[in-house]
Amino acid sequence: MTEKAVIKILNGSRSGQEIKVMFNPESYNLSGSTAYSEKRIPGLDGPISQFVAGESMTLDMTLYFDTYEPPTADKPEGGSSAAEETEKLAQLLKIDGELHCPPTVKFCWGKLQFYGYLASVRANYTMFLSDGTPVRAKADISLKSLLNPDDSKRLSPFESPDRTKVRLLREKEQLWHYAWQEYGDAERWREIAAANGIADPLTVEAGMIIRLPAL
Repeated sequence: MTEKAVIKILNGSRSGQEIKVMFNPESYNLSGSTAYSEKRIPGLDGPISQFVAGESMTLDMTLYFDTYEPPTADKPEGGSSAAEETEKLAQLLKIDGELHCPPTVKFCWGKLQFYGYLASVRANYTMFLSDGTPVRAKADISLKSLLNPDDSKRLSPFESPDRTKVRLLREKEQLWHYAWQEYGDAERWREIAAANGIADPLTVEAGMIIRLPAL
């Protein structure tokens, strides 16, 4: 039997509740990006690209709902409203009184485990009973990932420049190269210059011993 996808509510007044997907999605899109800034440094042919931060991952998919019940000899056509199912999703966009923000959720489908929050829902109703009750619908949903900063640091710790280091200046390298490599900020070349008594950074030559001060 194919495992059904489910959206689990992780906190707030409805913590522990689940929204079971009626039909597994036919496909999903998982996307992400990173943010860089460019710094223009005197004496270089082009700017230095400096990593700023990662962006949230986004999970997009379409969910389908069918609550129609075909007519039988002793029962006319009927079924519950598909809007009741899509409303369960829409509720995840609303502020939870205990949290003062929408709840955190986890989308689970086999090995896909996506932790974050519901960013948007767009429902489209495609079939109706004679009284106007919608019985078929599709909902385009988008979830955004949430990152725990402490977990992130454990997974990918930064090397902290917390002690003084020395480097041998190589051919065609300048102080801002080392500032970018060691501190992640090319503009901190001034601190390196001050620590080494350098008045003009353009006068440094290959073979010089450069002290990189602790921050």
